[in-house]
Amino acid sequence: MVLNSSEIALFGIDHVDEGDCPLKQGWEWVYAMQPAYMTAVCMPGIAGNAFVLAVFCLQRQHRTMADIYLGNLAAADLLMTCCLPFWIHTVLHEFRWAFGAAACRLVGMLIAMNYLCSVLFLTVVSMDRYVALARPLTHRQGRHRAALAWGVCAGVWALSGLLSLPSVLFRSVAYFPELGVEACYLDYPHPGWRIRYNITANLVGFLIPVPVVAFSSYNIVSILNNKQVRRSGTGHNTERKAASLVLAVLAVFVLCWLPFQLVLFLDTLYYYKVISGCLLGNSLDIWTQLASCMGYSNSAINPFLYAIVGKHFRQRAGALLRAIIRRDKRPSISADSSTVRSKSTECSAL
Repeated sequence: MVLNSSEIALFGIDHVDEGDCPLKQGWEWVYAMQPAYMTAVCMPGIAGNAFVLAVFCLQRQHRTMADIYLGNLAAADLLMTCCLPFWIHTVLHEFRWAFGAAACRLVGMLIAMNYLCSVLFLTVVSMDRYVALARPLTHRQGRHRAALAWGVCAGVWALSGLLSLPSVLFRSVAYFPELGVEACYLDYPHPGWRIRYNITANLVGFLIPVPVVAFSSYNIVSILNNKQVRRSGTGHNTERKAASLVLAVLAVFVLCWLPFQLVLFLDTLYYYKVISGCLLGNSLDIWTQLASCMGYSNSAINPFLYAIVGKHFRQRAGALLRAIIRRDKRPSISADSSTVRSKSTECSAL
């Protein structure tokens, strides 16, 4: 029975059978750094994504397909950040899992789903922005087809859940006397399952969606730089602002998750002995932890991108905050909210 954090075992105990060259100092650094970093991600991530969801849920009029996709992205980010306290507690106790097998499986599945949900929602929203700019008349005709957007979202959640099933089926809690801990780990029936996960994450989480996103982004930028588009009216202006937000979210996503993809690829090479070495095997565990931390920070950054880049989101957020402050003055709240809604055009995204 071997533990493998490179196959996204939650709490990073891996390659324990390679004890001839352990990286004790490296793991001590992980124990010291990771809880503080995860706390810095967790607190604003939960608050920010909860607020983003509240804004999307309360703003029912003029809700677009992009709103629905980004709202579901915020829901995935919120679920993931709510799982981080389990990780923080476990790392603080040197990977001792204290929450039982059911929580081990649930937390593992939600964290595994987050990455896939994020990249798939960003893929569909980038395609939506491209269609909105390239074919505005066609896109506006389908603007009120919210059922289609919700159907796509249901498909994304279902696919992500299906691909994350190994986290439920093979995750378990057991005591490891050589480590002196009861750990939450992935007990794959065969090491090949680890490579199946790596390849699935590389393909579904990067190699397939990134070309689609790159194509959409390239065309979005080309359209935004078109002189005729820059001279056009308010509708195109609104779409340009919405597309700018999507491009910012996509760029940050790639920067945050690219290191994790590279680590998975290196782990696959290590499994097939294309690269080898005890030091490398132990280093992959630490790199997995660091790359995961960087990837999960994306969930805390997104709400701030909405606030910084999304003009219409700021308007909606301002209306919600004023409604909260004046919650005892219902007439003024209604008037304020209706004013903001009237300023939102049919093709506004954020």
